[in-house]
Amino acid sequence: MADIRKDEITTILREQIQRLDADLDMEELGVVVEVGDGIARVYGLRSALASELLLFPGDVRGLVLDLQEDSVGVALLGPDTEIKEGHEVRRTGQVLSTPVGQGFLGRVVDPLGNPLDGDEPIEAETYLHTDAKAPGVIDRQPVNTPLQTGLKCVDALTPIGRGQRELIIGDRRTGKTAIAIDTIINQRDKDVLCVYVAIGQKSSTIAKAVDALRRHEALEHTVIVAAPADAPSPLQYIAPYAGCAMAEHFRDQGQDALVVYDDLSKHAVAYREISLLLRRPPGREAYPGDIFYTHSRLLERASRMSDHHGGGSLTALPIVETKAGDITAYIPTNLISITDGQIYLEADLFNKGQRPAMNVGLSVSRVGGAAQARAMKDVAGQLRLELAQYRDLAAFAEFAQELDEASQAQLARGERVMEILKQDQYQPLPVAEQVTVLYAAVSGHLDDVPTEAAREFERGLLTFLKEHHEDIVSRIAETGKLEEEVREKLEEAGRTFKEGFRA
Repeated sequence: MADIRKDEITTILREQIQRLDADLDMEELGVVVEVGDGIARVYGLRSALASELLLFPGDVRGLVLDLQEDSVGVALLGPDTEIKEGHEVRRTGQVLSTPVGQGFLGRVVDPLGNPLDGDEPIEAETYLHTDAKAPGVIDRQPVNTPLQTGLKCVDALTPIGRGQRELIIGDRRTGKTAIAIDTIINQRDKDVLCVYVAIGQKSSTIAKAVDALRRHEALEHTVIVAAPADAPSPLQYIAPYAGCAMAEHFRDQGQDALVVYDDLSKHAVAYREISLLLRRPPGREAYPGDIFYTHSRLLERASRMSDHHGGGSLTALPIVETKAGDITAYIPTNLISITDGQIYLEADLFNKGQRPAMNVGLSVSRVGGAAQARAMKDVAGQLRLELAQYRDLAAFAEFAQELDEASQAQLARGERVMEILKQDQYQPLPVAEQVTVLYAAVSGHLDDVPTEAAREFERGLLTFLKEHHEDIVSRIAETGKLEEEVREKLEEAGRTFKEGFRA
């Protein structure tokens, strides 16, 4: 047997080791120990981070929401039917992100960006963090540009500015969604891109909203993010954050964006369901202790950015449903405290035929007045006064047997003003036309017109102005002011029309 030399063996081994091309990839694996109702508990992922995405069998992704000493609680962003106890789970090292881009305009997608309208997949321009941090104070600028809804009562009494958060609150079936849809329709030629987020609604209701936007040529500037009632709770939970990320992309391009969350009471219910399944301690009404933070970190993302950051804006219209008109319930009071005002819709007014059924006493805008057009501000001041006096007199008249002539005249004018504030759905008005109609109401041109003929008077006056005094409307639209010369012309035009008006 030949002698074996140690130095030869060492040289050969060294050469073999140098030629060895081993690409080792360390991967942390977890095991499913419990799954059901859209929630999974995974053992073994000791390094998993909060809000990290995990990969389950069947390419189902999960969002880490609960970190325990020996396991993590995961919200599944897909069906859990194929996931069983003992299945392996992998970390991705990524946080939840939303695909964004201009290609999403005119489309109906789920919160993950997958199309639900049966059309081809959408190519994303980029991805943004779904649960992004809100802009800081220094990155913002004050709200000073109006966002017109096209609704007389809203634009005059609770104006909304670009970058504001205005809550729409009211009982079921009082017209909350109608206000939001009308606002989106009114942005057709305003260069405002819209995102409508439907959370926990019936699929038929979402389809009705999509159809309304398509019929009124507003779908091409709108993204519909749908998490219907049959969607898993985790998808309903992330839906408003995903919609906000899509709107933030437009804002970051220097554009103006509007996002509607319809509605956050169903979002709170979905988050409560997830939290209880994760066995978190329940608080008031069984909601988790961080429900306030859940909504505040979403709504704080609405902002008007400084010129240094592009000058874009993101306006939020969250919707919340009350029970029996109770605005002091837990979720409504939380949202009222976060937002910059609220539009309160009252069931009694709705049942009496007042559409929109806005209670002007309980509705307020804490910011929009600074962004209101000067012409509208001039008319709105007198309008508020007339309505306040009307409410006081109407309450007094219920108990008084007789009223003096001045009080009766005030009541009569108030009734006509309330009638003028009515507006049909899907028919938003330009602000200049709103000013002319409201000016006629507060100036007394309607005082001797029968209340039931007030709407007919409004339609006739607008037609008359378009045909014979187009310069009045165009001047108000151009300057945003109700100048003395324009006011005199408007007064004269009102008198002329009234002479020929027959109810």
